Amino acid sequence: MSLAITKVDYPVSQVRRYLEPGPVVLVSSKWNGKTNIMTLGWHTVLEFSPSLVGLMISGGNHSFEMIRHSRECVINVPLTDLAETVVRIGNTSGADIDKFAEFNLTAQEADEVDAPLIQQCYANFECCLYDDVLVERYNFFIFEVVKAHVATSPEHPETIHYTGKGEFMVSGKTMNLSALFRPEMLI
Repeated sequence: MSLAITKVDYPVSQVRRYLEPGPVVLVSSKWNGKTNIMTLGWHTVLEFSPSLVGLMISGGNHSFEMIRHSRECVINVPLTDLAETVVRIGNTSGADIDKFAEFNLTAQEADEVDAPLIQQCYANFECCLYDDVLVERYNFFIFEVVKAHVATSPEHPETIHYTGKGEFMVSGKTMNLSALFRPEMLI
């Protein structure tokens, strides 16, 4: 039996504190011989096959035009050990500095795209632009993940999730409810 939960009105401009879809990621890009890294929290899985991911990239962000022109990027998943670096990357512009050099990150060559992987990240997802119909109106890019690289351990990494006001939650604790799922739903 569930107990009633007391609630209060809440500013709609702050609902993101409860709806952020996933871990904060570092998006790397390359255009005209230059590379960049941006911090991003606004992304969502759109489809399993093909593997489609949506990214909302602000038009004022230096990476926006690089990604728009190159039509590709790498979504890099950092863990808690890079949390301070993630914030610092988000506080700087690639128009002013080389973020790989500034933050001592290692650019690795990708297999399917020109944008570099970030070696220090737990996972790297190479992406090609799949659909740009929402870019002009909403700055929303739809990418297909064409190659994925994931560390072998830990099995349940501690990713960081932004909740606003400079605060992050850390994932890592898991609950196994697989016995409740229909077998075909266990993807």
